Amino acid sequence: MKNKIYCGLGVSFLTITLSACTTLSTELSIPDKALPARFQDQKDSASIANINWRQYFTDSLLLKLIDAAIANNIDLQTALQRIEVSRSSVKLANGALLPKVDLNVGAGIRKFGLYTMDGAGNASTEITPGQIVPEHLPDYYVGLQASWEVDIWGKLRNQRKSAVAQYLSSIEGANFVISNLIADVAISYYKLLALDNELDIIRQTVLKQQEALAVIKIQKEAGRTNELAVQQFNAQLLNTQVLEKQTLQQIAETENTINFLLGRYPQPIQRSKDVLFAEMPRAISTGIPSQLLANRPDVREAEFQIQASKFDLKAAKAAFFPNFNITASFGFQAFNPEFLFMSPASIAYSVMGTIVAPLINRNALEAQFNTAKANQLTAMYNYQKTILNGYVEVANELSKIQNLQQINSLKTQQSDILKQSVETSNELFKYARASYLEVLLAQQSALQTHLELIDVIKQQRISTVNIYKALGGGWR
Repeated sequence: MKNKIYCGLGVSFLTITLSACTTLSTELSIPDKALPARFQDQKDSASIANINWRQYFTDSLLLKLIDAAIANNIDLQTALQRIEVSRSSVKLANGALLPKVDLNVGAGIRKFGLYTMDGAGNASTEITPGQIVPEHLPDYYVGLQASWEVDIWGKLRNQRKSAVAQYLSSIEGANFVISNLIADVAISYYKLLALDNELDIIRQTVLKQQEALAVIKIQKEAGRTNELAVQQFNAQLLNTQVLEKQTLQQIAETENTINFLLGRYPQPIQRSKDVLFAEMPRAISTGIPSQLLANRPDVREAEFQIQASKFDLKAAKAAFFPNFNITASFGFQAFNPEFLFMSPASIAYSVMGTIVAPLINRNALEAQFNTAKANQLTAMYNYQKTILNGYVEVANELSKIQNLQQINSLKTQQSDILKQSVETSNELFKYARASYLEVLLAQQSALQTHLELIDVIKQQRISTVNIYKALGGGWR
């Protein structure tokens, strides 16, 4: 009768548990955002993201720097270690699906109270013929112990799938670090080349201003000008010399930035400043926006994070169901070592199957389920955000490339005109047909425009790097 009552209670409890779990839905979704069919007026289905970075960047000195960065960058080494951690998590999840077997070797001693069932029974029981059970009873055991959680509801399998998805996500995360690293090295390299060319122009300007100052001093001695003109020319020269020192500092800092990316202490960076003016790609093939899903490592990383969160949610739901565990042991046990391996008398074994269903801690399980649910929704929104960010980055760079081409053309014309204006103002000043202020203004405007032209060319170089990274290139 008692067995029937216990069985009925167990079935009823199991029914209640299963019915409660049916209300925990794991089918989640958020509003979808469709990708545009193309980038602006781009129609080419090919994408520069499919080009290996060794072919995309042609400067051999830059390629050496990138190779050194990939080999030694600290952030990349950290990302690679995260892959190892994820790989170990997969092995751990695989191991949880299999039975656990341990070797157990133990020894102990027990004493039962005399006025207990065990103590009274031992006092009148022979453990061996003619020998009563000792009051202080030794216990020696050598054997195997096994335990196995039978994964009926798929909790452990989903945890393993989540671990695999996290492992794949960590690989894409490392690829994204590589893509950013290559872009950062290339951008810093082009900034350094631009600073080298700016320094050349500044130094050339210093020489011209020194010559102009010498002429002004001669003209003052001849009475053709006054001390104010000398002071103005001298002040302009000092300002340009200050600009030279500031540029030297920027060069040192940019070199150190590259060295940091390369994982090494400051040292000179080998480069060729003329590379900055090498011919740039006439057209950028972007492909279609949907290719971002396959090419950008951060998008792929976010996609694997969604997969992992889905499996985590399913595992959290399975935690509401009863666990079925099997435990077993087999070995030799005796009160005296000389009897320990006497078979079959000293053989000891046990087998037990248990079903454990959550009862008191359901609130904690619901909290874990709600957390897993929120994590999955967060992963979905992050996936959408990553795709949107990738599209915006590409669109911004395409617009910048087009505008910079036009700005370059205009700045080149302006630079040529101002270069001629400097020569014209100098000639006119010699014949007293232009004031020294006009000479100063022409020199200052020419210097500023030359520097701005170099900056535009630098931005064009950086845009070719950014569009390559934005489309998902640089990690293959």
